[in-house]
Amino acid sequence: MTDEEKTEAGKALARRLFTGAPRPANPGPPPPAAFNDYTNRHLFGDVWQQDYLTLEERELITCTTLVALYRENEQRVHFTGAKNAGIPREKIEGMITHVAHYAGWPCAATAFRVLGEVWPKEG
Repeated sequence: MTDEEKTEAGKALARRLFTGAPRPANPGPPPPAAFNDYTNRHLFGDVWQQDYLTLEERELITCTTLVALYRENEQRVHFTGAKNAGIPREKIEGMITHVAHYAGWPCAATAFRVLGEVWPKEG
């Protein structure tokens, strides 16, 4: 794939995953355009396009990492991405419970709160 094709594939994947994801209330200054281009071309246009993991596996791994690192803003985006990728909410809940034993209860408690904000339980 050319760089242009990777950029377009990355943008398409980001739209697919993150449509409906909340934006931070106070996002601060935007990153430089070159960083956004690199994110689209390299991260979502190359790394996320490889065949060795499915989209669902990548999203679950990313969510797990964000829970363990206590990255609330990014959890909001990627929990939405997990939902859009077709991962059942119960799988995210199971992952958070598992991570609690390795990353700590506060990380898990916060992740459950964030999950409830962006992906409320039905019924």
